Amino acid sequence: MRIAVTYENGEIFQHFGHTEQFKLYDVKEGTVIAEEIVATAGSGHGALASFLKEKGVCRLICGGIGGGAKDALKEAGIELYNGVSGNADEAVKALLAGTLVSDPNAECDHHAHGEHHGHHDCGEHGHHEHGHHGCGGHGHHGHGHHGHGHHGCGHGQKD
Repeated sequence: MRIAVTYENGEIFQHFGHTEQFKLYDVKEGTVIAEEIVATAGSGHGALASFLKEKGVCRLICGGIGGGAKDALKEAGIELYNGVSGNADEAVKALLAGTLVSDPNAECDHHAHGEHHGHHDCGEHGHHEHGHHGCGGHGHHGHGHHGHGHHGCGHGQKD
């Protein structure tokens, strides 16, 4: 399984569409076995989902993210954990331990409202995929394996 985090100086970058780097974590049997920082080369909102899919990413941890980007990630079969802040490595450890707290309603909607990252009034389409779907074959918390997605990733059904 491969997890991506929007990344800047060790922290989770708070605006998905403007992230210049992702930190990728390769996970096997619940343990991080490899890490890599990759530059996005200024891909922009729509292309970032394709960029992550091409890199084999199953799950994304980020701060604020807009509705269009959420839709693109869902289409790419990438499970989203948004509204997360703090240290990137610690967030991945929390995800693997089943303790990561994400906020599916956190969006970067400043384009429409002049607000800053993490504004919490939307949640418009309910396209959040948090939960513990089997991604890469080991299914957490009794939910089992859902092996019908891209790159071995489970499609994000809501619990």
